Amino acid sequence: MSHLKSILSRGGGFLLGSALSVASASNPSSLASAFSSSSSAVVMETHKTKVCIVGSGPAAHTAAIYAARAELKPLLFEGWMANDIAPGGQLTTTTDVENFPGFPDGILGLDIVEKFRKQSERFGTKIFTETVNKVDFSSKPFKLFTDSRTVLADAVIISTGAVAKRLSFTGSGEGAGGFWNRGISACAVCDGAAPIFRDKPLVVIGGGDSAMEEANFLTKYGSKVYIIHRRDTFRASKIMQQRAMSNPKIEVIWNSSVVEAYGDENGKGVLGGLKVKNVVTGNVSDLKVSGLFFAIGHEPATKFLDGQLELDGDGYVLTKPGTTKTSVVGVFAAGDVQDKKYRQAITAAGSEWFCVVPLFAVEAYAVSFSYSGVWRLWMQSITYRRLDLRRVRVIREVGLESGFCAKL
Repeated sequence: MSHLKSILSRGGGFLLGSALSVASASNPSSLASAFSSSSSAVVMETHKTKVCIVGSGPAAHTAAIYAARAELKPLLFEGWMANDIAPGGQLTTTTDVENFPGFPDGILGLDIVEKFRKQSERFGTKIFTETVNKVDFSSKPFKLFTDSRTVLADAVIISTGAVAKRLSFTGSGEGAGGFWNRGISACAVCDGAAPIFRDKPLVVIGGGDSAMEEANFLTKYGSKVYIIHRRDTFRASKIMQQRAMSNPKIEVIWNSSVVEAYGDENGKGVLGGLKVKNVVTGNVSDLKVSGLFFAIGHEPATKFLDGQLELDGDGYVLTKPGTTKTSVVGVFAAGDVQDKKYRQAITAAGSEWFCVVPLFAVEAYAVSFSYSGVWRLWMQSITYRRLDLRRVRVIREVGLESGFCAKL
């Protein structure tokens, strides 16, 4: 709750609530006009920065930490309920995070996001709880727009993530009567090893490679894994289908869809079973399971880019192999917004090239880049008497491109 209050406070929620209360108390008819009058009074602020980061998850904050430590004074826009998710992205929809190093007892998704945020701010990142809804990358400085600000940036890092697709049926949601995060998940790798799923029958919904992969993965923990697919054939690759079909713990329920999720008989408030409808015959049957995993794909948060960057067929930002460089020089992408394979917090934060995203940004503003910032990162490479040759190599390569690190 305190985290939610903090987010609301940063986003202006309390101020808005107060304004509406005053308006309704003094003149009920003025309630509607409170919105129009306040919006017309908004003054657009303009900010200039070397690096602007768009996103709020582990990728965005890792970029912010490295950029801030390099004295680039980054601005970070974490969004306000962007894609209907609170700042922090998919981690905010997760209860216990148990596969992120440094937390042997696990940590709540909201708590780890707050730690990311505090660490970014500690080094000087300026964070805005506003959503970037439009960009212009046609010329430098790059322009980014929120409802109340315009940002002029020499370099931009896009880390807006991706959202797992979910089906909507009775019992699939959050809150009262729903079993999301109480037996229903969209990430087998994240949650499959949880105690509530061990040695229990589980379900995967989907028909692509992800569904086959997650079903096979879940057989390590579940007593049995059902794949429910609304068609009579999979769209997954042949080899992935063979792996799933040859696994003795996997059973396929063809031509079917889930129409309802219900609780366990012990009244513990967790998933106890599903009502499954055969789409050909119309028959509905009960399936007793303790876990359901959606594996129907992800949707990257790239709509706001509106054609400014090259995307692949699924909407993910295209980057040059082995780098985070996009189709526009000076604009970079990291994390799930360009990673359709792993989609993990740890890979977003620590893939071998990601932690040097701010260093690649040197190319975008070589004239104004601080040599001392790059030198500091060089010195970090030999901290504790350990030479990080990979970091040295990257710094050297990027520095030589920019013309500022020829001495390294």
